Formats: sequence, structure tokens, C-alpha cells
Amino acid sequence: MCGIVGGVTNKDITALLLEGLNRLEYRGYDSSGLIVLSRNNTFERARSVGKVKNLEDNLKARDHKINGNIGIAHTRWATHGEPTINNAHPHISMNSVSLVHNGIIENYAELKNDQLTKGYSFSSETDTEVIAHEIDFAMKACSSLISSVQLAIKSFSGSYGLGIISSKYPNQIIAARNGSPLVIGIGKNGNYIASDQLALLSVTKKFIFLEDGDIAEIKIDKITIYDLDGNLVDRPIKISRLKLGETNLGDYDHFMQKEIFEQPQAIRDTLESRISNDTVLISAFGYEAHEAFNKAKQVQIVACGSSYNAGLVAKYWLEDIAKIPCNVEVASEYRYRRPILLNDTLFVTLSQSGETADTVEALKAAKKINSNITSLCITNSPESSLTRLSDLTFLTHAGPEIGVASTKAFTTQLVALALLTCSISSLKKSINKRQERGIIHGLKRLPGLVNEALLQEKQIENLAIRFKDKNSALFLGRGTMHAIAMEGALKLKEISYIHAEAYPAGELKHGPIALIDKNMPVIAIAPNDDLLVKLKSNLQEVKSRGSQMIVFEDENSKVQQMEAMEVIPVTSNLGRITAPIIFTIPLQLLSYHVALIKGTNVDKPRNLAKSVTVE
Repeated sequence: MCGIVGGVTNKDITALLLEGLNRLEYRGYDSSGLIVLSRNNTFERARSVGKVKNLEDNLKARDHKINGNIGIAHTRWATHGEPTINNAHPHISMNSVSLVHNGIIENYAELKNDQLTKGYSFSSETDTEVIAHEIDFAMKACSSLISSVQLAIKSFSGSYGLGIISSKYPNQIIAARNGSPLVIGIGKNGNYIASDQLALLSVTKKFIFLEDGDIAEIKIDKITIYDLDGNLVDRPIKISRLKLGETNLGDYDHFMQKEIFEQPQAIRDTLESRISNDTVLISAFGYEAHEAFNKAKQVQIVACGSSYNAGLVAKYWLEDIAKIPCNVEVASEYRYRRPILLNDTLFVTLSQSGETADTVEALKAAKKINSNITSLCITNSPESSLTRLSDLTFLTHAGPEIGVASTKAFTTQLVALALLTCSISSLKKSINKRQERGIIHGLKRLPGLVNEALLQEKQIENLAIRFKDKNSALFLGRGTMHAIAMEGALKLKEISYIHAEAYPAGELKHGPIALIDKNMPVIAIAPNDDLLVKLKSNLQEVKSRGSQMIVFEDENSKVQQMEAMEVIPVTSNLGRITAPIIFTIPLQLLSYHVALIKGTNVDKPRNLAKSVTVE
């Protein structure tokens, strides 16, 4: 979602702010801005609509440079108010307070009406401007910037990650977090804040991860952190394992392309040290996992987007292999209903960032409903909100994923869920040692199988040309492949803006078949499984209505090729666990190459954000 970067240094801060904004572009945004406290303690601000490049051009065109040792910057994804310069952050109140904000202030209208009666005026349509005014008003009754922020925050309802500076209190930044991620970076030449470690990797590897309710006073030589009640707290310093080079494109044209081809290594890294002697090490999920899995009577999976699709695949695995009931639900729906959570439920959350707002809040809601559940989060981010809230954690080790459309994060989530299925199955003795060895053998084959699937790129690139003038597409699959079809449809719509839907192939006759004609491309997934015969009948129904078809098959499926149908063998001899992961690869490649033909922004599609940290 929105991005924050700021710092207090002994050097000019402007270049670092711009560098940080460029590193945060992947999160999704529509405007950007920065503000620096100059050496005579006045604000110097620049804001632009569109890419960070526009902000850089704005700064170059100015008569004088914006220089200073303290500053904050922001990439905005519009929530309240359209993408305009006036709505772009940072916002200023009375030339005394300036701030950047991630999140949503839900009671902003009430605060705004109150502030209007106090004589404040508004230059934007945002909910953020009320925060600046509220802090400015609090400064009239307080003797420090930190106490002013502590007082003002009591009136806010909603989520926020804040970076605040004041012309009246130079040489410090106040950072505050509630529901929106914020880190403090500790460097040789100063201290910094950001919404993501990636923004600060050029100046530090040392980070403090703020927790909800934390308010920090950050100076060049000192960091002081308080909790929401005003008590001094210590937060540990963590050394980031991220490498600066991991966020560079290298020899690839786009991050999505790079991340598709990084999947063999990402899967190896996810499996590493999690398997020993053809057995899954249950301790990889946490030292309490053995007891939690053993007593679990049902599994509840909650997630959003691609993670939700991964959860749907896991439902088939857990019920089919582990013989344990499993429910899967969209987090944004789950948190607002009154679900029944039985004791001995394993509550699983999936999130690449570990900061997906609806998923985090769904976990909090579940804990209130039943404190006897055991929570497990599967994430790619070791210091995220979900990891701190969960009893158990499994890290996917996918490495940084910059492209908005999830690729390696999705497939490594599936690997994690396969390991979870195998662990529960083994403990509950729903599989024997021979079956467990078979599953693990399949998992070990995955990196090589993914490499084989990637070899189909040229053929898929040629197929993508068919979508040049298409506005809709239909994806079909049965069993676990329905969830993979959903993921394929999601990828296509995300980055090429083609309307795409996925259906269980057996549901064609219940409505979707009315859409099929020569202008509706149909993409089908044909693994060699128990449902293959029925799927072939479904494909005949589609072909008889004149559709152009693409079928991705297991070599042993032997789908009969017909006119206007392209059958692409992806690989062969796939099992229940490996098939969904491998058939994901050609669908990722197809969506990528269709987007190239359509001329869209592959890594930063319109209206989308990488990490959705607001509702």
C-alpha cells in the first residue's frame, strides 16, 4: 500500500528520501512527495502525481535545491480523495507540523468538523490532514512533540503508521504505529523510519520493528519508545537478512519475470532444513507444533487474494490426505461475521507480507471468539504483525517479492501447506511411512519440475498473441485445479486488465456455457487424475460451441487436440501435491506475456498495491 521513509542524519537527507521512495514503488501508489526541515527550521516540500520520477523532475526544475538533515517522504495510494497534488503527502498544519500517514482514520469527519470550529482550514480531501491539525492543536497544551502526539493519538479511531516532524521541535522525528507496519533503522550517520526495510537497506541492516500502540521519539543519537499507555518499552534490534541486490532486476525485464524464474530456488530454500530422512520436521512450524497438530480436530484457513487460492488447494489436501475437516474463508468476510470456532481448531493465516490488514484483524477476532485455538501463520516476512500475533510461524523463504502479482510467494505457500498436510497426516496416522516418503519425494522433485515447466515459455509467449484483442477469458479446472484456475484468472485480470473468471469444469452447464463463443478464449488444466475423463467431456462441450481453447496437460493425460485448440504438455507423472504447484507456472507465464502484448505495467498494475495494509 502506501510507503513511508524518513530520517534524522548528519548529511543531506533528500537523496536518501528519493532512493527510499523508489524502493517502495512496488507497493503501489499514485502520487508521491517529500518534505525537509531546512537549516533555518522552515519546511521545504515537493509533491507530484504519478511516478516518483515525476517528483524527481519536479525537484530538478526548482530554482533552489531542497536541503536539510531531517525529512519525511511518502508514496500515496488514494483512499480518501483522488490522486492530486493537494491530496499527496506530506501534509502540513500551521507551518508547525508536517507528517506522512499510512492507514485510515475512520472518525476523520467528526474530527474535521471539530477542527473547522477551531479555525483550521483544509487544503485536501484526505483523512490524513486531520492528524496534522490535531497534533498542532495538542502542541498548545504540551511541552514536547512526543507528548503532543501522545495526546492527539487518543482521539483517533482507525489505523495509522505515522512519521511526524515539527519546525518547533527540530532534529527529531516521531513515529507511531497502530495497524500499519513501521520500522526504525539504526545507521552510522543517523536514524531512520520506513514502512518497509527495503527502503533503508543502503544505509542500515539494523532495524527495530514497532508494535501496535508504539510511539517513538527518534533523534540522531537516541531512540526512545513508549507504548500506548506512555510507558517506556524496549524493542529488540534485529539484523535484516535482506540483500540490496535481491531487489534489483538483474538480467530480467520485469520483477514478475524474475520472480517466476526464481521459483525453483525459492522452493529449495523453503524445503531446506524442513525435511530429514524422508520425514517432515514438525518442529519447523514451531516447538509447540507437535502438540498443536496432534490435538487439532479441524483447520480454519483465512487469507486474501492469491493466499486465499492457496488455502483452497490446501483444503483438498488436508481433507483428502490428513482426513481432517478444513474450512477456508476470505479474511475480509470472516472478521465481520460471527463464526463458530471449536476448541482444538488450528487457525491458519496466509500472507506474503504478514501485514495484510484483513487477515491480521481476522486473527485478532478469532482469538477473541475462542482463546483456546492454536494459531499458525505462513508468511514470507519474519518480523511481521502476523508472526508476532501467532502461536506458530512457518517462513516460506521466498525472498523479496517486488512484483504486485504474487508468483513465488504463492508457490512457496503451497509448499508450506504441503508440509503442513504431511505433518498432520503423519501425526494422525492417516498416511503410512511409504505414503509419507512418496509425498516428500514429490516435494524434492519440485525445483526440477518447475524448471521443466519454465521451458515452455516460448510456446506460451506465442499463444499469448491470441489475447491481443480479447476482453474476457474463462479458466476451467476440477478438484485442486479449480483453485489453480482461480489463481490463473486472478493473474490475468491483475496485470493485463482482461476480465477473467474461473469455474469448476463441471459447472459449465449451470450458466457459464452461455458465454462461450469464438471470441471467448478458454484455458483448461488437465492433470492425469481421477477426474480426467469427466474433464475431457467438459472440454468437448466447450469445443462444440466454437471456443478457442488452450489446454495445459500432464503428458499422460493425452487430451485429443481439435481445431482451434492448443494442447501444451507441461510435464508428466505429477501427484496430488506436485500437480497444483506445477500447473501454476504456465498460467503465470501466460498472464505475463499477455500483459506485455497489452502494453500494461506488469510490475505495478493500476489501482493495485503489493501489501494491502488497509481495509
